[in-house]
Amino acid sequence: MMRHLLKAASGLLLAGFLALPAQAGEKPVLRSQVMTLSDIVTVGDFYSNAGMLASKPLFRSPDMGTSGNVPADVVAERARAAGLETAGTDGLRTVVVYRGATRLNHDQLAGLARKALAERNAGIDTERLDIRLMQAPDEVLADPKVHDPIRIDRVEWNQSNGRFTIQATVAVEVGTEPLILTGVATEMVDVLVLVQPGRRGDIVREEDLNIIREARTKVPAGALTEVEDIVGKQARTTLRANAPLSRNDVQRPILIERGEKITVTYVMPGMKLTSRAQAMDSGAKGDVIDVMNLQSRRIVPATITSRGQVRVHAANPIVASLNSEKN
Repeated sequence: MMRHLLKAASGLLLAGFLALPAQAGEKPVLRSQVMTLSDIVTVGDFYSNAGMLASKPLFRSPDMGTSGNVPADVVAERARAAGLETAGTDGLRTVVVYRGATRLNHDQLAGLARKALAERNAGIDTERLDIRLMQAPDEVLADPKVHDPIRIDRVEWNQSNGRFTIQATVAVEVGTEPLILTGVATEMVDVLVLVQPGRRGDIVREEDLNIIREARTKVPAGALTEVEDIVGKQARTTLRANAPLSRNDVQRPILIERGEKITVTYVMPGMKLTSRAQAMDSGAKGDVIDVMNLQSRRIVPATITSRGQVRVHAANPIVASLNSEKN
């Protein structure tokens, strides 16, 4: 029985020590600036070493994202009334109280719209969406205690003209508030262009190229986006600078022109013959064109191997007479 009484007395004594506002040499000190996320400012917000009284409310906080000045003597008076008997002004005349908020500026709201549109349209890359807000606040203040303070409720996007409307809900100090964002979203693509105009027949080099970002609706079908798809190719026509290049603008370099006199190598098992012929078509390396033997006037298909050179592979000696011409 005595043991239980001693334990009870010790507990009461310990509780008494814990209830003291500060330990010896740890006098409560008034802060000159207070930062809070709550709608209530407590003794512990204002004073360090407030002990068990730290959670006692003293004032209502200013609106989210704003600050207010409180006379230091009023703070000390209310703190003493709340039980912090040694509370003083510590030489301060005023205390600045700032209430935090999650701030979203115009650019961040545009980013929010970009993400919402991309998430609801498969295949759209957020990095390739250009957003121009038409109706949106300059800044939105949301409750900083909420992890995701803005909830997207509805998204409407007409991709033919780019116009969108996003309806959302913002967590605020008390409940929620509606948020509507409208604007134009344009999907952009990176395309290859020439730095300088090109002439028909020019061979495209890597240093001739630049990459620009254009609206997908303005980019022609078959626009080239990979450097390896164009370097070494030949311009079919005159090409403008800074205009998206398409596959129809270039071709493999023409090695043989129509009407050109060429050398034909005729290959068949155990035999290789050469002769002169005339090209009936123009072509690039690997193309199959018709060639006419200059002596027999016979026309056969041949594969272009290099400039002025073609090769015929066949088991049928239909063009064996090609070797009869030495020039």
